[in-house]
Parts: sequence; structure tokens; C-alpha cells
Amino acid sequence: MADLPDFGLSGVDVKTDTGAYTSSIHVSKCNLEQQDGKDILKVIFLDDKFESYTGEEIHFENFRRKKVKSSTGQEQIRYFVFGRIRIAGRLIKTEFSLTQRSGMRYPILLGRKLLNKNFMVDTSLKYVHKK
Repeated sequence: MADLPDFGLSGVDVKTDTGAYTSSIHVSKCNLEQQDGKDILKVIFLDDKFESYTGEEIHFENFRRKKVKSSTGQEQIRYFVFGRIRIAGRLIKTEFSLTQRSGMRYPILLGRKLLNKNFMVDTSLKYVHKK
């Protein structure tokens, strides 16, 4: 479980994905709009299936777009934003890919970019730190 204070989320279930480079987070809304001549990314994290869902719309002026290949092999353009994640007692700033993960059990996947030099992964264990 993790908290994401910059996104107003707490107690969110996360899963380690050592096959993914970047961490990803489920969004129910992700729209690019123009305000005062600037591109603003408007995002609602999670959806009402998750206890941590707030329905709050978060605005980002700093983001990037990148073509990525999904686990199914399809290429798609995704948005990426930075935020802090508190996990296992540590607060770490990292980049998240915004994607629709509806139907998935875990709304957040933690990729190698976050795990590297921060955590050691033992695939034989589950739930190694207290909630």
C-alpha cells in the first residue's frame, strides 16, 4: 500500500512490476485543455471501484507525452507526470505514466525506475511491510 500526497491519495494498493521501466497509475479521466494559452492536463486518478478514489480533478502544467508499447505490444501515446509516493516509510519523487487500468486489481504498478536504488525485490515474498 502507498500514499500519493501530491495526488490526494492514501492507502492505495500497489504492485511491483519489474518488467516495466516507469511506474503507472490508473486514471478515469485525462484530458488536455488550453487555459490562458497554456496546455493544462486535467486528471482524475483511480475510479469509484477503489476505496482511495476521491473524484478530485488535479491539474498539471508540467507533463510530457511519449509513445510507449503496452504489455500487449500495442503502441500508444501516454502522458507522464511527476509526483511523490510514500511507500514502506519512504517518500520518493518519481514519474508516473497515466493509463486506464480499469478491470485491473492494482491501480498502481511500480516500475524499475522507482525500484532501482530504493528497494530490493524478492519475488518469493508478498506484503513484506506493515500496511
